[in-house]
Amino acid sequence: MSLLIKAQQITKVFNQTIALDKVSLEIETGVSLGLVGESGSGKTTLARILLQLILPTSGKVFYPGIGKVRRECQLVFQDPQTSLNPRIKIGEAIGEPILVHHLLSPNAIAQRVAELLTLVKLPASYYQRYPHELSGGERQRVGIARALALKPKFLILDEPVSALDVSIQADILQLLQELKQELKLTYLLIAHDLAVVSFLCDKVAVLQNGRLVESGDKAVILHRPQSSYTQKLLDSVLTV
Repeated sequence: MSLLIKAQQITKVFNQTIALDKVSLEIETGVSLGLVGESGSGKTTLARILLQLILPTSGKVFYPGIGKVRRECQLVFQDPQTSLNPRIKIGEAIGEPILVHHLLSPNAIAQRVAELLTLVKLPASYYQRYPHELSGGERQRVGIARALALKPKFLILDEPVSALDVSIQADILQLLQELKQELKLTYLLIAHDLAVVSFLCDKVAVLQNGRLVESGDKAVILHRPQSSYTQKLLDSVLTV
């Protein structure tokens, strides 16, 4: 498989606190990588660096499989409630990235939004609704549609189901799996739930206190971990 993104010796320091310490990893085209670790392990910081939202203190990120990073790398937020403006209709929220990048005419944007609503299995009538009129699962589908508006190659999924009821988590994960296949997407999944990682990911990378302790194929990391820290994470869940 071809290389999509490569992070090399990434270090990030905030106020003399080391958030990331010489982290290196590679993300291959079409492969879902699960980034796991406890709160404060550096997962979100690494994601923000990959998205070019912040700069590393040292180290570099290369994008051999990405053209325009701002368009081809997108983020699905953890909490769909806070990621949507309550005063903006669903259709406008989904189409906003297209408008900002001046990619389509207003009529073409409306058509693209209708396509995206269908893609995430929401009725076209939701175009005129507001976020408060939707359930948590429906809002997350809107967040996914918005992330797909610019036809990205790479999505960072930041705990995409942790804010949802258990009863609808499986539906969102199944949708993400289907979209990955249909649109040939590459995912970086930030998660603490190893059951979610096991379902959605092909490979796993484990962060502890800003350091990469191990990475590799899902089957190896989740069933034959080399690190005692990874084993601790595995022991904390009932099912993987």
